[in-house]
Amino acid sequence: MILPIGPIHPGLKEPLRLKLHTQGEKVLKAEIDYGYVHRGIEKIMEGKTWQKCIYLAERVCGICSYEHTQTFAETIEKISDVRAPVRAQLLRVITNELDRIQSHFLANSTYFKAIEHETLFMYVLSLREHAMDAIELLTGNRVNMGWNVVGGVRMDAKNIHLDAILEKISLIEKDLDRYTEIFSEGPLVGLRSKDVGKMTREEALKGRAVGPIGRASGLKHDLREQHHTYRDYLDFDPIWRKEGDNYARTMNRFDEVAQSIDLIRQAIDVLPDGDIRTKVDIGSGYAEWRNEAPRGEVAYMIETNGNLIKHISIRTPSIMNIDSCAKFMLKDVATVSDAVATYASADPCIACAERVAIIDVDKGETSKDIYNLK
Repeated sequence: MILPIGPIHPGLKEPLRLKLHTQGEKVLKAEIDYGYVHRGIEKIMEGKTWQKCIYLAERVCGICSYEHTQTFAETIEKISDVRAPVRAQLLRVITNELDRIQSHFLANSTYFKAIEHETLFMYVLSLREHAMDAIELLTGNRVNMGWNVVGGVRMDAKNIHLDAILEKISLIEKDLDRYTEIFSEGPLVGLRSKDVGKMTREEALKGRAVGPIGRASGLKHDLREQHHTYRDYLDFDPIWRKEGDNYARTMNRFDEVAQSIDLIRQAIDVLPDGDIRTKVDIGSGYAEWRNEAPRGEVAYMIETNGNLIKHISIRTPSIMNIDSCAKFMLKDVATVSDAVATYASADPCIACAERVAIIDVDKGETSKDIYNLK
């Protein structure tokens, strides 16, 4: 039988329809229907200045919003052939890693809720609050921060702010090992997570899985390795695992939280005095830029016409990870409840994934410009 879940369902964070093909309790295969959240942000940006568009970029994703503004700003900086001052680059690292911590905690807590481990769900959500408080200390806001500008960041950080951030991440560190151990050693967790929702390295490559989802299946790929700030000023090596199951995806995120704490300390240690913003004269041109968001690779392709955005295309990581989940992770899962947990383990974000393409079947042509259809 075909068992539909969603588009509105308590087991789903955002609207989407899962269609599970089942035989008894066993899931034979899965399909996903998109199309319930399309906002047309890229089209809205066209013809507007970067000062307006960077606020729109922050609203592409409601959970890991920060990386969108940094990627947008760095794409415009590439077109303009400038680079933000080193102090601004390292302040961006601190904010980015704090955002990764809160996003990974939210993803793991959602998974714990899906496997009905209410205690860990509440513990981890509580720990996330320290990261949210640190973000607010640095930027003045918790989710949509308005922190990045083209050429740097909007505000400087004083030592009192940096000391407070160090105190907050120490509080996270204090409980992180205990909560990770509850997860890694718990018999219930093992029963519900190990060897469930497996995706091999070859399947992850076929599905183009990115971020912790790909790394938990053996893909040692993290764009922070290639970013000039991480490469030039910080000691960084990607974290990855081989198991490829729900357990590995959750543990990979826990391990990356510890790594983010270390990166924040490194960034504060080497943070130099100096400017936080450089003047940018934006010319006409085209550039692409990629960064490692909490869920994986975020790519911006921007064409400018002077100070205006002529065309922009945004690729977010969830679309590849959700497709990989449907094609590989959910195949042959033993029970429907394990399928819901497996879907949660992929950390799906629907709002940032929705794109529309019109396919002319007769002509074999694809168009993304739905606003000028004849």
